[in-house]
Amino acid sequence: MIAFFSSIAAVLVLSGCSAEQFSRGYLPGVPGVTNHTDRIVGLWNTAWIVLWIVGIIAWALMFWAIIVYRRRRGETGMPVQLRYNNPIEVMFTVVPLIITIGFFAFTARDTAAIEAPVANSDVEISIIAKQWSWDFNYVDSNVYYSGIQSQFEGEEGSEAALPTLYLPVGKSIKVELSSRDVIHSFWVIDFLYKKDMFPGKTNYMYFTPQVEGTYKGKCAELCGEFHSMMLFNVKVVSQAEYDAQMAALAAAGNVGQLDGRYDRNQNLPGSNPEIRG
Repeated sequence: MIAFFSSIAAVLVLSGCSAEQFSRGYLPGVPGVTNHTDRIVGLWNTAWIVLWIVGIIAWALMFWAIIVYRRRRGETGMPVQLRYNNPIEVMFTVVPLIITIGFFAFTARDTAAIEAPVANSDVEISIIAKQWSWDFNYVDSNVYYSGIQSQFEGEEGSEAALPTLYLPVGKSIKVELSSRDVIHSFWVIDFLYKKDMFPGKTNYMYFTPQVEGTYKGKCAELCGEFHSMMLFNVKVVSQAEYDAQMAALAAAGNVGQLDGRYDRNQNLPGSNPEIRG
């Protein structure tokens, strides 16, 4: 067992993994990117700790049984068979049940906290997915940005030309998510959370970005031929820089809001009571 853990430690050292990466369970990003990420990291790490404990116990019992009950020299015939051991059978049923209920309870608790609506958010943004790019409506500032599919093949520095969503640091954000055509999924990798976007239905995300920087985003739902090129950036900036970006969009003539008139399917009932009846 000592050799086993020593080999794990050696692999971690040789791979160059830092203490911070280890403490985050090797999830991307840094602590506190949003007000939800530390909660997600905690759930992830707790799950791994429980699973390692269960695994170590299971492996130890397996190797103990292999060694203790191995066939000795000169032994013939079948060994004594163990059947209908009620305590063992109860343990094999109750322990997995407890673990499953525990995982469900903690996941439901954290999901409810992450999904809880925030009344009177500081900033409201409407994001519309389309094959294969993104439209960003900055509702409070009454300006918009319409993106196009990424036009590069991985050359250095080309990510700066991707559609970019600006967010003010330290402000609560309400994001409205919808789709013009097929199912997409809005995913900012370092935010550790994603949400599907359906034609005819509106989903919502609520979070507060807490660390300034540029983050990578992508569609996380296979949505057609150029799905892999449906990329975008997220820039978390100061309030002054955010206001300057809103002014730049207005100066460029991007005033108003992009609506559903360009949606591919105009008759999907979704959550529209006028169509659903």
